[in-house]
Amino acid sequence: MNIPFLGNRRKKSDGATFSADPEGVAELLSECELLRSQASQEGVQLDDSAASLEALDQLVPRWRDDDEVLPWLGNDAGLYLGTVIVRTVPGAVWEVWPGGQPVIRLASGREFDVVTAGLEWATSGVPELSQLYAEVAEA
Repeated sequence: MNIPFLGNRRKKSDGATFSADPEGVAELLSECELLRSQASQEGVQLDDSAASLEALDQLVPRWRDDDEVLPWLGNDAGLYLGTVIVRTVPGAVWEVWPGGQPVIRLASGREFDVVTAGLEWATSGVPELSQLYAEVAEA
């Protein structure tokens, strides 16, 4: 996901880029409109909690039949997973790699590519979003 309009980036010594407005980036990345719409249609409220990830894991994956929706929904699922992690795991923050890929950086320094994880979940359901969250939250 390339986010060229974020502007005002500074480079760290490791080459990763950070936005000058972390709250603005977090707000932008938490929108996940397609996922929120699909979940709402199925009666699932996405409240940015770990429990909502469990509810998403229980949805019937009707999106897998639509090759146009699948990658967008997977992207949203990854961004939503990242949103839950940032809001509930102490020290977790959004980072944007130089190519524009949003990732989560944990307090330990470990980075987690949530978008790729979301795409894998949307495509096959494995690993489950709640399982990924549990692994990251324990790290």
